[in-house]
Amino acid sequence: MNKMDVEHLFQNFWKGVRKHSPEIFMGMGIAGFFGTTGLAVWATPEAMRRLEDKRERLRRRKLTAIETVEATWKCYIPAAVTGTLSAACVIGSERISSRRNAALATAYALSESVLREYRNKVIETIGERKETEIRNEIDRDRVEKNPPEESLAISTVEATGLTLCYDAAFGRYFHSTIENIRRAENKLNRQMATMCEPYISLNEFYREIDAPDLPPVDIGDQLGWNLDKGLIEVRFSSQLAWGRVPCLVMSYELAPNYNYF
Repeated sequence: MNKMDVEHLFQNFWKGVRKHSPEIFMGMGIAGFFGTTGLAVWATPEAMRRLEDKRERLRRRKLTAIETVEATWKCYIPAAVTGTLSAACVIGSERISSRRNAALATAYALSESVLREYRNKVIETIGERKETEIRNEIDRDRVEKNPPEESLAISTVEATGLTLCYDAAFGRYFHSTIENIRRAENKLNRQMATMCEPYISLNEFYREIDAPDLPPVDIGDQLGWNLDKGLIEVRFSSQLAWGRVPCLVMSYELAPNYNYF
C-alpha cells in the first residue's frame, strides 16, 4: 500500500468519524456511564478499608462527613474522571446534533423560499392554468413510476368502497376519500387558528385522516405547518393506476416546514 492509498484511507476514515460523530460521542458517553458504575463498585472495598483504618487511628466508631471524605475521596478519582468525560461526550453529541439541525432548518428554509419564488415566476410566465397542467403531469409520472400492488388497487373498488390515494410527499399508497382528507384539513386548520399553539405536525395530519394504511412517518414530527406561514392546503389530482384504476394524488400547496414549531 503506497502513501496515497494510506492518505485516501485515512481521509475516508476521518469523514466517517465526522459524519457519525454524534452517535460516536453518545456511545462513548453511555459506555462511560457503565464504566463509572463499575469503577465505583470496584473502589468501594478499598474505601471501606480506609474508613476502618481511620476509625482505629482516631479510636472512634463514627466519623464526621469531612473525615469520611478525607479518607475515601482518592478511591473514587477514576470513577469521577470517567463520569465527567462521559457527561462531556453526551453534551458534545447533543451540541453537534443541535448545530446540524439548525443548519438543516436553514437549508430547508432557503430551498423552500427558492422553490416558492420559482413557482410564482412560472405562474407569472405561463399562467396558473398551464402550471396546474404541468403539476398534474408530474403527478401522473409519479404514479406511473411507482405503481401500487395490483391487488391493492383492485381491492379499493371491489371491497373497501374507498378511493386509492397516493401520498406524493412520501411515495406511498393508502385508502381514503376526498371528504375524509378535507375534513382532517379543515379541523386542523381551525385548531391552529383557535388553539394557543398555532402549529400542526405532519404526523398529526396523517393521524387525523384516520386511514389504517397511512401510518405516521419517522420525520413526521419534525415537519408541519405554522399559522404564521400559512394553513394546510391539500391539493388533489386524479390519475389512473395501471391505466384503469382511479387514483387520487395528494400533495400540498404549502409544503410542511422543518422545525415548524
